Amino acid sequence: MGLPNASGDLSTEVEVDAFRRLFPLRFYKKHLLESIRPDARPLGRARETTIALGAVASANGSALAKIGSTTMLAAIKMEVMTPSLETPDEGCIAIDFHMPPICSPIVRPGRPAEGAPVVAKQLSDTILSSGMINLKELSLVSGKAAWMAYLDIYCLDADGALFDTALLSAVAAFSHLEIPVVSLNDDGKIVLSEEQGLSDREPVNKEKRKINLSSVPFSLTCVLHKNYILADPTAEEESIMDTIVTVVLDSSSQLVSLHKPGGTVLAYTSAIQDCIALTRQRVKELQKILEEGISGMEVD
Repeated sequence: MGLPNASGDLSTEVEVDAFRRLFPLRFYKKHLLESIRPDARPLGRARETTIALGAVASANGSALAKIGSTTMLAAIKMEVMTPSLETPDEGCIAIDFHMPPICSPIVRPGRPAEGAPVVAKQLSDTILSSGMINLKELSLVSGKAAWMAYLDIYCLDADGALFDTALLSAVAAFSHLEIPVVSLNDDGKIVLSEEQGLSDREPVNKEKRKINLSSVPFSLTCVLHKNYILADPTAEEESIMDTIVTVVLDSSSQLVSLHKPGGTVLAYTSAIQDCIALTRQRVKELQKILEEGISGMEVD
């Protein structure tokens, strides 16, 4: 007796899936009228978010961040460099964002992902302009030696809100970062003690240390469709509703940046205010998730 019902349910499921593929906007409109999304989320709710610190053992700092299915792996490698003449008391941060073919069917092997340079530029602008890291903390010897922090972020699954997840992974990786111990070699140059076998030399910095983070930036991407605002969109939602707004606030809820790369919907003042209000709520959630991740590492 159960077979006909099972067959009927399967048939209905296939029909719904076909309708979703053929008429995606109409499919979403039916949900928007009920203020619900196909994944059962309310319009203003973000997806489940997790952070795992120390995901790469060989890195000086690393983290794996997930928002829904979107997954980012961030790793930081520290190297000693000679600071520039313009900023002799500051170190540097170099940020690169990678989208290998495994992360999305729209990324083709042998071709660079179109969105990767955009996300990399957004990340660099956000991290440097927010003041999260005081570059003077990366100085070792004025005018002679400073730290270069190479931050590489790899997108493992691209299911929407790439910048939000990438920024979260970067912030988490810097929270996990430990500055290595360095010493002077025979030539008078500052090098990593462990790599050069100089553990018996007097170190320039006495022990590994954490970097102080302030005004930590967090972001929320929203898509606009008519009078609707959908927080933390999936890749499908981003492709259907092409007006995207990304708001970045720091840990004090101060506006760091607002990014709207075109789109068919005008971002009225009321819509922007609603996006900022949603971001304020989201910042509190992300702060708690990050704090729990750091506490978990300390316990381990």
